[in-house]
Amino acid sequence: MKTLFKSLKVAALSTLLLSSTAFADLSDILSDGKIQIAVPESFPPFGSVGMSGEHEGYDVDVAKLIAKDLGVELELVPVVSKQRIPFLETDRVDLVISTMGANPERAKSINFSSAYAPFYSGIFAPSTLSIAGAADLADLKIGVTSGSLEDLELTAIAPETAEIIRFGDNAATLAAFTSGQVEVLVTGNTAAASLTSADPELDLERKLILKDSPCFIGVKKGNDDLLRWVNVFILHKTLGGNLNEISKKWLGQSLPALPTL
Repeated sequence: MKTLFKSLKVAALSTLLLSSTAFADLSDILSDGKIQIAVPESFPPFGSVGMSGEHEGYDVDVAKLIAKDLGVELELVPVVSKQRIPFLETDRVDLVISTMGANPERAKSINFSSAYAPFYSGIFAPSTLSIAGAADLADLKIGVTSGSLEDLELTAIAPETAEIIRFGDNAATLAAFTSGQVEVLVTGNTAAASLTSADPELDLERKLILKDSPCFIGVKKGNDDLLRWVNVFILHKTLGGNLNEISKKWLGQSLPALPTL
């Protein structure tokens, strides 16, 4: 009986400790008045050091908005890709907002929120061109970087009469569009954003998404209350248009539909 009592006592204590770990995270942030968020160290337009010497970008703006809604001080922690999950697992940061895609392997280590940002390969063209599907690319001059993911995706769907012009690198591909050498640009959304950032008057809009790999916020396993709060935050800022404004600001495109978890 004494052994059974001891076992029940240990089990109860373990449950209590697990519960405090799982549900104290958000309350700790609120009581401490501070949140630490990992953002990209040097990956514009999502996160990098701007002309002012301060960190700026899409992910930085989302981090600032989170801290504002929580009513706490924000500490930005710039990270490179390999630091994102370790920093979260070792409590160096509370959240990772750093262009991170979700996949089953990463989900073994951390939890993911719903998607908050678009990251994709797409077909871009002036607003004067109507492109609603692959068939509309017929007889158009299309610029793409040779051997890239975009090249493979485009080749698989382009009609025979489309004139695909392949370039040696991204810079040449982008230059071909701005110079009028091609009518349609096939590239990543961040590359397209660099063009509209350099020339806000450039008529360039997203027509189709070829390969979608949106970004998710990383949350430490066990911090279920924080994860739920972040998902409500994303829903609220999507419905309220805040994330759309951030997308237009940094990516030059409206926020597309994003998956929820």
